[in-house]
Amino acid sequence: MDVIFGFVGDKFAVVVSDTMAVQQIIINKDDEDKTLELDSHKLMAMSGPKGDCVYFGEYIQANMKLYELRNGMKLSTHAASSYTRNQLAESLRKGPYQVNLLLAGYDADVDEASLYFMDYLASCQKVNSGGHGYGGMFCLSLFDKHWKPRMTREEAGDLVDKCIAEVRTRLVTAPTKYHVKIVDKDGTHTTLYDCVEKAAQKARDEGK
Repeated sequence: MDVIFGFVGDKFAVVVSDTMAVQQIIINKDDEDKTLELDSHKLMAMSGPKGDCVYFGEYIQANMKLYELRNGMKLSTHAASSYTRNQLAESLRKGPYQVNLLLAGYDADVDEASLYFMDYLASCQKVNSGGHGYGGMFCLSLFDKHWKPRMTREEAGDLVDKCIAEVRTRLVTAPTKYHVKIVDKDGTHTTLYDCVEKAAQKARDEGK
């Protein structure tokens, strides 16, 4: 039961993932980080079996670091997405990974952030917004209506609020905590989005 979604704004990209690690009806933990920082300006959010996500994510992370050490330069976000997609494609007929992912990054040479959508069948597409799991089911219509080019941080925050509220409305047992990660020229910034705390803060504000 993964909730992963993301979109691009004005020189930044936002990726949101829930923190629940669930096996059938059992909650194993509620502080799971489903994103992996590939380098200082790239991250990957993954949905699928935990073993596949960890193994594939760490494999991509290690090989991108190896490329940087060998060549003295980092892969661009587009190159990183092509490499990741190629690894999914090569393993598809051997030992496939059941991993769906969003890859976000910021490239200083073009002063732009970008987002790539990939699934376990190795399809890859550069997108303005996307999602996997329940994030893909419930948030895409909100992106169609509310996403716009060059969104500000405030507008991006409002859109994240709308998406999480929609997930909580539609799911009987919706996650209450999410990692919100923003990639921009200064690197990756992480915020914990706690729905219970936000509801309590809203009640306190309304009571004043």
